[in-house]
Amino acid sequence: MPTDFVKKSLSILFKQQTNILSAAFIIMGTVLVSQLLGLVRQRLLIAIFGASNTLGVYLASTKLPDFMFQLIIAGALSTAFIPVFSDFLVKDKKHEGHKMASSLLTIGISLFLIIGAVLFIFAPFFLQIINPGSGYSPDQMMLMANLMRVILIGQLLFIVGTFFSVLLQSYNHFFIPGIAAAAYNFGMIIGILFLHSYVGIFAPALGVVIGAFIFILMQVPMVNKVGFSYTPIFSLKTPGVMTVLNLMWPRTLSIAIFQVGTLVTVGLISYLSSPGRNYVIFDLAQTLAFAPVVLFGQTIAQAAFPVLSREKDKLENFKVTFITSFKQMLYLVLPVSAIILVLRIPIVRIVFGAPNLDWDATVLTGRTLALFSISIFSQALIALVSRGFYALHNTKIPLIVGGVATIFMIGSAYLFVAYYGMGIESIALAYSLGSLFNLVVLMIFLDRRVGGFEKIPLIISLSKFFASTVLTGVALYIPIKLLDQLVFDTTRTVNLLLLTGISSVAGLSLYLFLTWFFNVKEALMFITMFKKIGNWKDILGKREDVLDTTRTNP
Repeated sequence: MPTDFVKKSLSILFKQQTNILSAAFIIMGTVLVSQLLGLVRQRLLIAIFGASNTLGVYLASTKLPDFMFQLIIAGALSTAFIPVFSDFLVKDKKHEGHKMASSLLTIGISLFLIIGAVLFIFAPFFLQIINPGSGYSPDQMMLMANLMRVILIGQLLFIVGTFFSVLLQSYNHFFIPGIAAAAYNFGMIIGILFLHSYVGIFAPALGVVIGAFIFILMQVPMVNKVGFSYTPIFSLKTPGVMTVLNLMWPRTLSIAIFQVGTLVTVGLISYLSSPGRNYVIFDLAQTLAFAPVVLFGQTIAQAAFPVLSREKDKLENFKVTFITSFKQMLYLVLPVSAIILVLRIPIVRIVFGAPNLDWDATVLTGRTLALFSISIFSQALIALVSRGFYALHNTKIPLIVGGVATIFMIGSAYLFVAYYGMGIESIALAYSLGSLFNLVVLMIFLDRRVGGFEKIPLIISLSKFFASTVLTGVALYIPIKLLDQLVFDTTRTVNLLLLTGISSVAGLSLYLFLTWFFNVKEALMFITMFKKIGNWKDILGKREDVLDTTRTNP
């Protein structure tokens, strides 16, 4: 019965997830919706404002507020809050856990209000950080300051929404936080669509406020259901608060270093001619490259984190869980990287191909995307490897390695731009080189920390993955060249979609066949799941990678 199917589907979406795979699929589904809405948002911006300096000014105006958000709240929530809060729940100290959560939220909001007020008042002064090359005119800098002031309001709301999300994830609820994050993008779309005729480039900034408000509202019912009631407490003596702060400071420094790298990147772009336009191109390419990182990397890492945290004292179990998640992530992200690398121009045209995105901007975006794509797998895996360290209560190694990698990235980008006079795509190359360096060094240290992974089986699996990916790239390249030249007129959108679809199916089919032929465990697992898709609820429930079976449903 259709009604029964809907009820059963909703029940698994809204209940606590009990294993990594089911949680990952729930997160992936909501992230996919969020990513699609994010691409719609970007396309609307291009359709309305084009690859213009004005749009570049807006995109640059988001960087300092995002820096504040990442520094003040993301460090605590992404690494320290979940393990500490989970300990309260496991020990049946739910009330104490909620008291700690309230205190942390109060501290976070207070810090943001203080620092945000300083940024709000002295916005023009602080924004000079991202204009060292004086590429932005005084009028553009004043516009950037006013846009940033609006965005700061939205970020304050976003802090509350993000806190609710992590709280719910601690209870193994992933659907509501994920769909609320997607609704944030929907709120931004509303702002752009209905306000651009009245306030111009301020429409997306106001959309940030609208989206953040929706982000909060959608999570309130579930937050109430788990029993959380906010109490305005500001005390470092609240049990658990100092534990979180002690755990988070290395991660906060790591985020600070990365965010400084982002600001320096924006600053380097100010040395190029038409920095606003170049920044739009960089942002579009980065958005497409980060889509699989968020969809596969962050989702699997996020789902695995609670399990890894509980297995920190059982290193053999920890290693099995980590390597399983590592290979699952790599298996999914590599073919997508190949698609993005080979089909970069068609993808840019399909996703962002509004009339206001001229051909030169399209080609440059494609070249920049290609250089981002070579490190998509490493960017995704870093999310998992870092959480492996965080689960072991070691946040210092990711801090040091990330800091060195960021310095390496900044140095490379400066060398490419200032010394060799290269364009915006060279910054993407520097980013990829830094990401690859970061992953390799982190894996070396994690291997030592856990007493060594079984390397021969891992190397064999990785060899099969990469060999299959290379052949997939060839399978993508040949049909797109033949069909483009002999069959399809790709000036028409329908033909472009057909060309991209046929090439992608050909490549992915070969990837699936090769990994099956090479007896890759991940391929067999996913094929089995697809064969039994009608019984998907049982499949997702019969995994050994259990998240938590000790908690009671709220």
